[in-house]
Amino acid sequence: MPINIFSFFSGAGFLDLGFELTDFYKVVYVNEFHRPFNHIYRFARANMGIEEPIYGHFIGDVAQVLEKENIKAFNRLMSQSKAENLTGIIGGPPCPDFSVAGKNRGRHGENGKLSGTYVSIICQSKPDFFLFENVKGLYRTAKHRAFFETLKEQLRNANYYLTEQLINSIEYGAPQDRERIILIGISKHLATKLKIKSQKDFELKFNWESSKKYSRDVLCNPWPTQTAYKEQSITTMPNDVIEDLTIQHWWEKNDVMNHPNANMFFKPRAGITRFTSIDEGDVSKKCYKRLHRWRYSPTAAYGNNEVHIHPYLPRRISVAEALAIQSLPATFVIPEDVSLSDAFKTIGNGVPFLAAKGIAEALYNFFHENGYKD
Repeated sequence: MPINIFSFFSGAGFLDLGFELTDFYKVVYVNEFHRPFNHIYRFARANMGIEEPIYGHFIGDVAQVLEKENIKAFNRLMSQSKAENLTGIIGGPPCPDFSVAGKNRGRHGENGKLSGTYVSIICQSKPDFFLFENVKGLYRTAKHRAFFETLKEQLRNANYYLTEQLINSIEYGAPQDRERIILIGISKHLATKLKIKSQKDFELKFNWESSKKYSRDVLCNPWPTQTAYKEQSITTMPNDVIEDLTIQHWWEKNDVMNHPNANMFFKPRAGITRFTSIDEGDVSKKCYKRLHRWRYSPTAAYGNNEVHIHPYLPRRISVAEALAIQSLPATFVIPEDVSLSDAFKTIGNGVPFLAAKGIAEALYNFFHENGYKD
């Protein structure tokens, strides 16, 4: 039997897909506030032949789950699932309030409050395990770190053992420099079954490295920096780069020029001068960053006026190209009836698929290495 997953803040479901396509897990419940994101989620999965979650989709404010009658109903679903299969909750609460590049309002911002709500749902519904994903900004300032520590204390008081790591998506083979905090917890009840004796024992036995493909040291390799922009130019791959981590490799792998989302990109409103005057690989500016075909991408953050430009064409990157940078399978397609803003926002918000899949595999490896049986 697959391990059941309740998903919160699901967006287009990149994190969920990473779990689902290991074949070890099954998403049974989905929560997303923004209806267009949920539309993308359902369309993409139907296109890939993935079944709908058996407990359905809740499109609404996650805080509603904690309302008196709703939490009772949710806990009944959780109890039913746990009686049948090992069951976990996964999610990454919206993070601009903890991002140095974002709003940076912390725990009191509207998005910051959602992290507390998510932890409250975990503590009240008591899944066998959980995953919490967020930006490294939770580490960066004293006030954010203090808030993160209070969340962890709540989880410890709810009888969870915890392990965490600041991961980089490039370690899992995604062509992107993207750091995120991943916090994983298992209930002490499950820990007893797995013969995990203590918090320290859990931290020692959970092997974060088991599913990584590269060391983050690859970021220090001699990657190309900048090349003069020339439209439709053809260049050869330098000998000392890792092809699997280059944008060009992923664009060819996903055949982005013939992908159903190939023509979904923002058109320039006032000429193309800006798109022809920036060197290939110049990502020094906050707003307009031209990607380099033989290098990985900076963090896919398509918002707050950040624009990523095609390496050798005078335009922004397309939805198909952005999906490839997030290491999605070529079969993942966004419906054409959503706005470009919604498409790029949900892509930028998502966990790169290969990072999600790697974390899911590491968690499954831990379960099986410590005696869990399907």
